[in-house]
Order: sequence, then structure tokens, then C-alpha cells
Amino acid sequence: MANTIEVHIKRQLEPDTAPYWEHFSLPYKKNMNVISVLMEIQRKPQNSAGQRVPAVTWDQNCLEEVCGSCTMVINGKVRQACSALVDKLEQPLRLEPMTKFPTVRDLQVDRQRMFNDLKKVNAWVPIDGTHDLGPGPRQSGDAALKRYALSTCMTCGCCLEVCPQYSPDNNFVGAFALSQVRLMNDHPTGALNKADRLHAIMDEGGVADCGNAQNCVKACPKEIPLTESIAAMGRATTVQGIKDIFGK
Repeated sequence: MANTIEVHIKRQLEPDTAPYWEHFSLPYKKNMNVISVLMEIQRKPQNSAGQRVPAVTWDQNCLEEVCGSCTMVINGKVRQACSALVDKLEQPLRLEPMTKFPTVRDLQVDRQRMFNDLKKVNAWVPIDGTHDLGPGPRQSGDAALKRYALSTCMTCGCCLEVCPQYSPDNNFVGAFALSQVRLMNDHPTGALNKADRLHAIMDEGGVADCGNAQNCVKACPKEIPLTESIAAMGRATTVQGIKDIFGK
């Protein structure tokens, strides 16, 4: 292992300015992840040419691959910076922001569209006013285990970054939102609002806009069965459409 770590970062100081690459070199330390590399650069924001530069910015929170906020493109692959270990990465490290969201600055992007789409598809279980109605419906262990896998989604954006159908120029909600509809509709209480969610993904930008590239399931860091969810929602919307026609 070399005594230094070479890092190439795609930078953009303002949302409306042109991006550029900047190179950094820092001493190698064992067991570093990409976040610790960025922290070292932040402590001494000096590029490889010895020039003092503005500190690099990025998002982070949990540092244990749960929140999804530190997602970026590392050596050409979208993933979380907290779980990307330097010892397992080729150098120079190439760090870029995700391309499917507006860049705020450097490695920071605005993922607000994802949260707006969760609102669009009603990806929650309404419980207001139900606290005094006693225990909810019983759930089997097998059903709960099936839903747990879907519940591990951290809204990181990996599935959207690799999706050829998801673009800043369209309204496709993407695999993560469709999978969350499946999660909520399979919940005994959430099923009470099942039709509302299905109607939401029957509109423009819904399940019919998926091109079945299946990149999403390969990129998901939580190995969520996204393609199964998309197929399940395709069937469910077809059934709902028939019900709508015949008024049942």
C-alpha cells in the first residue's frame, strides 16, 4: 500500500457554475473510509499543487449505512461513502456527486424530489385518531419478515442514479417509491388506503413508466427486491384498473 492516498474530486462551488476536477493527496492511514478521507481534506483544504482551496462539502449523518445521506459516485459506482473502505478501492479515488439530482455544492445534491414523490404516492400509514381503537390487526411472522426487507429502504437514491428511465426531465417516481407503495399496501392497516396509492402510481410517472432495466435491484445497498416490488405493483394496478371500470 502506498504511503499516500490520491483523491480526485469533481467539484462545483455553486449550483449554476461549471463543475471541475480537483486533485488532493493525503497520508495513508489504515482502515480509512471515504468519509474519513474527506474529513482529512476538510481539516487542511489544500490541493495536490499546494494551493489553499475552499473546503470540500458533502452530506453525512449516521456513518453506518442507514441514513443514505452520504451517497455519491465513487470510482464510477454509486454507493455510500461511509461503507466504502479505502483499502478496497483503486486509486486515485474518484468522487463525484450523483447525476440525477441538482448539485448543491461539490458532493452535495438535493434529493428533495425523492421525498416529494413519497408524498405523491402516500407512502405512509395514516394513524391519526386511531390511538384509542385498541390493538391493530395481527400480522404473521412470515408477512412481517417479508415487509421488513422493504422497510430497510433509506431513500439513498442509488436505484435512481442507475435507472435509465429516471431523469430530471420527467416525473417517474422510480423503484424506491414503487417499493414503498408495496410495503404500505401490504400492511394490514395501510391496506385501508390501498386504492389511493395504486391510483397515484397509475398516473404519469408511475409503474407504467418503468422500462424494466433492472439496474435498480443490482445497485440497492440493502438488497431490497425492487424488481419484485415493481412487478407486484404492475399486477396490483391492473387489478385496480379493472375494479375501477366495473365499479367494484
